[in-house]
Amino acid sequence: MPDRLEPDTVRHVATTCLCLHAQRAARALARLFDNALRPLGLTNGQFSLLMALNRPDPPTIGALAPFLAMDRTSLTAALKPLERRGLVRVEAAAHDRRSRVVAITPEGVALLREALPIWRETHARLDATLGDEMSDRLREGLREVPQAAAAEADG
Repeated sequence: MPDRLEPDTVRHVATTCLCLHAQRAARALARLFDNALRPLGLTNGQFSLLMALNRPDPPTIGALAPFLAMDRTSLTAALKPLERRGLVRVEAAAHDRRSRVVAITPEGVALLREALPIWRETHARLDATLGDEMSDRLREGLREVPQAAAAEADG
């Protein structure tokens, strides 16, 4: 039995593994947007979470978690620093005291308004670098991945 896999096998995995390429792209994008939003004390994940909460009716944690492709425990942990900063409010749902709803606060909306020009400028530069056609194809393909992965997991 060899000490290592054959180089051809390693090359094949490195060039075809969707998970590896998605992780590398996600890390690079996260770094780009984290750096851009850092002056506001926000991460890209917090920006996305606040954006997901900017709606007329506050969602429950149970409804928000799948939208963000997160489990409830991770979502609850991600909400804590935003709650401490007064950007979100987590409270019992009126319809079911066992459920918790998450509402963005006026301070959270104000921070989003401040962050949005930074996000737009960063996105515009990235789209210009990739080209509009590539950016559109990439977004379209990525929107299909969660459903495809779920279908595959279901067998």
